[in-house]
Amino acid sequence: MVRMTSEPTPPPRPPRPLRVVAVSGTLSTPSKTDALVREIVTALGDVLPIEAHVIRVSELGPLFAGALTRDQLDERVERELVAIETADLLIAASPVYRASFTGLFKHLFDFVEQYALVDVPVLLAATGGSERHALIIEHSLRPLFGFFQALTLPLGVYAHTTDFTATGGADKYAVTAPLLQERIRNAIQRGLPLIRSSILEKGRIEQALDRGEADDALSVDDPRANGLEVTTPTRLFS
Repeated sequence: MVRMTSEPTPPPRPPRPLRVVAVSGTLSTPSKTDALVREIVTALGDVLPIEAHVIRVSELGPLFAGALTRDQLDERVERELVAIETADLLIAASPVYRASFTGLFKHLFDFVEQYALVDVPVLLAATGGSERHALIIEHSLRPLFGFFQALTLPLGVYAHTTDFTATGGADKYAVTAPLLQERIRNAIQRGLPLIRSSILEKGRIEQALDRGEADDALSVDDPRANGLEVTTPTRLFS
């Protein structure tokens, strides 16, 4: 008698932290925008296991400012673009410059593949000299990532000069305003349902690719969703 055996099921993927990529569009480092990004990343790490990577346009800009097409880019810029395109969560931050985000911030995203950010959660943030510039989030940043069909989180984070304190250290600035710190926490908490759904849906796709099955589900024990109420997620990918 010949015993028929099925092919062994591949082992499940080991859980991994959430890949968080933050893009700081400031043209100087250190800066208030860098300090805001640092505060957001820290607050996010308090509620989710993350692996954070920060891209500073002030450092990267000279390598792509003169490029017209992606094939003209320096290898380092290409690596950073891949990091953006493969992020689980994107933090996009820019100072207000001439009533919008900085030109190099936009130029960097001009090289991002059009559909790479579909359904990727994006937390929007900006800094400016006064509260009068706060609408940059709704009038400039949100439309940009709407073009990419990304999932911009419901609350953005805007900070102005008085929200920061000079530290005198290497980082130069720190977020010290309690209201801004609360805003950051609220933006993350309000965005957790979208982040959770994205994690679960991507996990389903990864497991389906591993096992060759279309209906596998991500384990609710995935640490990236740890501490969240895990229910049937809204399907984000068509």
